[in-house]
Amino acid sequence: MEKNTRSGITVVGSLNMDLIVRAPHIPAPGETVTGSTFSTAAGGKGANQAVAAARLGAQVTMVGCVGDDAHGRALLSGLRADGIRTDFVRVDSTTGTGVALITVADSGENSIVVSPGANHTLTPADISAAEAAIAGADMVLLQLEIPLETVASAVQMAKKHRVPVLLNPAPAHPLPDEILAGVTYFIPNETETALYAGFPITDDRAAEKAAAQLCERFGMEMVVLTLGSRGALLHTAGQNIAVPPFPVSPVDTTAAGDAFVGGFAVSITEGRTPVDAARFASAVAALSVTKAGAQPSLPRRNEVLQFVGDGGE
Repeated sequence: MEKNTRSGITVVGSLNMDLIVRAPHIPAPGETVTGSTFSTAAGGKGANQAVAAARLGAQVTMVGCVGDDAHGRALLSGLRADGIRTDFVRVDSTTGTGVALITVADSGENSIVVSPGANHTLTPADISAAEAAIAGADMVLLQLEIPLETVASAVQMAKKHRVPVLLNPAPAHPLPDEILAGVTYFIPNETETALYAGFPITDDRAAEKAAAQLCERFGMEMVVLTLGSRGALLHTAGQNIAVPPFPVSPVDTTAAGDAFVGGFAVSITEGRTPVDAARFASAVAALSVTKAGAQPSLPRRNEVLQFVGDGGE
């Protein structure tokens, strides 16, 4: 059943223009590969998660920074077209908008190098300026493509106003206690989990051990490991719960993690159980990998409902 009210989600994070080349495979170190098509698409983990949540029905506010250039203007226009509030996206005339250089293999796997640009000028002062947007949210979403001091400031602001925080620790960095102590939902992928757990996630047993360890060590309410084609693993209240994947033929996995985060956040803020939220998020992620590009691949709510049926709603 559809909800009568829309959840409010504030995303604090990055906005990038993605420069994408398709190639037969990801180049090995020192290898040159002849690619095929080249395209540009709106991206950045923060903006991707904002668009994912907005297309699934949430009222979304974006907090971030772009340069005073064509890429920045295009990114802002795209967010507004999806109904996302951009009052708290600052335009910095001293640096360029962030860009991501993405190689997409024929298998759908990708390799990404990010030049942060204006994303790295987002400061705690910007968080203070956006206090009303954070205080009034049902959830705050964060990633690690902005300075850690700004992430910490956003966590503290959310904690001040008792707003739950979802942290997607990508790209993975060592995290100070002041950030970890304020996180409610922690959603890493296998690579990120390996850094925080201290061992590789080679199989389901390793994933279960890591999820339990991270939840206990960091004192979080919930840890959700995204495991790619193997689905996801949710750990809460001392329990590991496997969430099976939705099998699809991948075209481009660039935004799969961001799609999952957006889907999970929307479901939780609409009052669904964590298991139902993770299942819904897995469906959103599965649909996203069937299309090329980051934000262009993110599905709308009616597409997800058609994909999974009405069982999770």
